Amino acid sequence: MASLLLLLALSAPGTSLFPPGSGRLVPYDLLYADGVRAYFARDWPRAAELLQRALHSYSQLLAARRGCQGRCRDEAGFAGPPAAPSWETRFFDRVLQRAECLGECLGRRLGAEPSLHRASREIQEDFEQREPYNYLQVALFQLKKLDEAVSAAHTFFVANPQHLQMREDMEKYQRMAGVKLESFRDLQATLYWEAYETGVQHYNVDEYLQAAVKLEESLEEVLLALEDCRALCEGPQEDGTEEEMQPGLYEAIAAHYIQVLKCRQHCVLEVATKPGRVSATDDFIPSHLDLLQFAYDQVGNHTLAAECAASYLLFYPSDELMLEKMKRYQAELGEGASITARENIQRYVQRSLMEKKLIYYAVEHLGGTFDDPDPWTPDELIPESLKQKHRENQKKQRLENLDVGEQEQRGPFTFEGISVAMDSHQLNGSQRVVFDRVLTDSECKDILRLAKVRTGAYKGRQAAGGTGDGYRGRQSPHTPHERFEGLTVLKALQLAQDGTVNWRDATLLLHASEKSRKIVESYFTPGKRLHFSFTHLVCRTAVEGDQDGRMDLSHPVHADNCLLDPEGKECWREPPAYMYRDYSGILYLNDDFHGGDLFFTELDAVTVTAQVRPKCGKLVAFSSGGENPHGVWAVTRGRRCAIALWYTLSPEHAEQERMEAEDLMRQRDVEQELSHTDVEKHMGTDHSGGASPEPPVPKGRARASSQRRTSSSESGQQPQKLRARDEF
Repeated sequence: MASLLLLLALSAPGTSLFPPGSGRLVPYDLLYADGVRAYFARDWPRAAELLQRALHSYSQLLAARRGCQGRCRDEAGFAGPPAAPSWETRFFDRVLQRAECLGECLGRRLGAEPSLHRASREIQEDFEQREPYNYLQVALFQLKKLDEAVSAAHTFFVANPQHLQMREDMEKYQRMAGVKLESFRDLQATLYWEAYETGVQHYNVDEYLQAAVKLEESLEEVLLALEDCRALCEGPQEDGTEEEMQPGLYEAIAAHYIQVLKCRQHCVLEVATKPGRVSATDDFIPSHLDLLQFAYDQVGNHTLAAECAASYLLFYPSDELMLEKMKRYQAELGEGASITARENIQRYVQRSLMEKKLIYYAVEHLGGTFDDPDPWTPDELIPESLKQKHRENQKKQRLENLDVGEQEQRGPFTFEGISVAMDSHQLNGSQRVVFDRVLTDSECKDILRLAKVRTGAYKGRQAAGGTGDGYRGRQSPHTPHERFEGLTVLKALQLAQDGTVNWRDATLLLHASEKSRKIVESYFTPGKRLHFSFTHLVCRTAVEGDQDGRMDLSHPVHADNCLLDPEGKECWREPPAYMYRDYSGILYLNDDFHGGDLFFTELDAVTVTAQVRPKCGKLVAFSSGGENPHGVWAVTRGRRCAIALWYTLSPEHAEQERMEAEDLMRQRDVEQELSHTDVEKHMGTDHSGGASPEPPVPKGRARASSQRRTSSSESGQQPQKLRARDEF
């Protein structure tokens, strides 16, 4: 962003280094800066034109770099080993020829010095993350070019599925009349992802012939994409600070070359990572071969099945199951039949192994690190001194990608007076349940008092639940049409300690959430302890006079422990999702409002499968994963209050604030007991059993202790940071 602001300041409006019609490719970062300036000036036609030109310039620059690298590799390549006596001059003669070829080729294709097209890393990241499309869709919408705006918005959203504002924009576009279905297309779609996913879909329903066609198409495109990625690795590299001592000739060559090799190695992760996701698809190229092998076997083409099996064994030569299949294919094709791996796969594996060998040699002897992207790298290739580190990295990578949905066994439900109103079958899903009568009407009213602004005994005092509490002061984390108030159990008890709210009401919040935890634990995880991950009393109030024509949701569709990908119909359990969450719950406190129903959807975030109307004492509980995407309809009148609850099976992720709240309760109980003992000593003991009035607010130690805990909880500890965005 700093680089973008600098460009905005330096590039004067209406001026250009490249006059129209000059045949030169205008640097994309300059076009982007002018486009953003026009956007903020609300000059929509100029903004749309410049942003589209910036995207085109960026695409042309990448194409030029890829094309020139390929051409110069052929014209000034390193064919054959250099002669021993003059190897140095002959080697650098080819280096200089290659550099000359690249400069001439890029200069001709770009129409200017290639150095003019070296944008800052921040601007590059904007384009890699498709940020220009976000600006572009607004400009096109303002110009009434609805279908083009939808395509631009969809292109951005595919790569940024967790962008809340764009999610709402996409929902609005879907509901708009006149929007064509085909407008929802990814303008930067890579061909192989569609082919791969279509092939896997055919494979999963036993349509093996169609699967083989699509998987072959995907594999061919993936290998081409890898070559494109590798070519770009030879372009300008990020430098360190200018103050660093520059290395010598050979050290500089070695360092730069190893950087290029590492970049090439990681291209397999780049092409295996779908836009909008963080983790790459495991073993992307070997998995193509494995699926193709099985598909060809099922349709009776044993020749191609054997070829794919032999190709797969280049990656995993000791795979017993594949070796058994190779024996069967050899027997079926005849002992004289020659079964060889595909040539393009042989070249890919040989080249990759040669690069790995050089990288590991450099790491061992020259220092540095290397995170090998491939689990199939042979153990004998890795130097002995690096093997332990390599195993640790591989294990860490497996753990980070682990996403196992455990189906918990349910035990009998034995809470007296509480009934199961709806189970998973009635809610058209899995791991879902609705309980009734968890709280009484009077208990709901008592807890609701905590969030009221001015009522009864608290007249003239500030509300316990502050606007935006837990959301860094924002009016609402999801919509400008509602006011949001939140209160944690610790904050409630601290306010009670200060005399702002009633101790009984604050204690009831703590006890109601604990009761809910026991109910959910008994139903979903009998024998396994559920810990609180986060507890929050939340109220959403419709802003009066701001509800006409409203199209957004009170809470957009999401899942609680994974990143929902409606386009791919998957949910990715990876950061920044709260992966440690296992179960979620919502305990409702009222129903005197319009809208605000909870609803569940399919993974597409559109198809509603079930809906629950809030009511005092109703508890909705469900597993937190991708099997339960959910959202909240807009609250259009009144105020909706509930206790939001998240649970984890991991003790290390237990809610720290709740532990502090329980400590505060125990401390108060001890002080009350000591105070009661002092009264008995001085005034005698009264065991009449009559109801006693609310005790006075304790002073001294309890308050000082509370202040110490508050200061520590606000000092930047990790749990506080996590809580600040827990609803997202």
